[in-house]
Amino acid sequence: MINGIGTDIIEIERIKKAVSNENFLKKYFTQNEIDFIEKLNDKKFESYAGNFAAKEAVSKAFSLGFSKFFPIGIEVLRDENGKPYVVLHGEALRIFNENGYTSVLVSISHSKENAIAFAIIV
Repeated sequence: MINGIGTDIIEIERIKKAVSNENFLKKYFTQNEIDFIEKLNDKKFESYAGNFAAKEAVSKAFSLGFSKFFPIGIEVLRDENGKPYVVLHGEALRIFNENGYTSVLVSISHSKENAIAFAIIV
């Protein structure tokens, strides 16, 4: 059963400017995310934007936005095939468990200018 859906789109250029600020990185991305994305070199800004959009999409799927937890509580990683998956931490994980949800599914894509993500909570 689907308990929530969310989507978000962001301009890659906006994120490119934001990630030059270390405080922005620490507020929005875990060290695991930063380590993975920084290895991508030529696609890192698209990946930062995709992860940012995924975090926004997940928060919308919770129907809470970021009113109850911080973006850092949603970690977006990739499996061995490059498929994105979500790991929740802190208050986001508590809310997830408290509501009896079983999984968070996410899909990310980007064009030259924008990144988009879609999330489903079941």
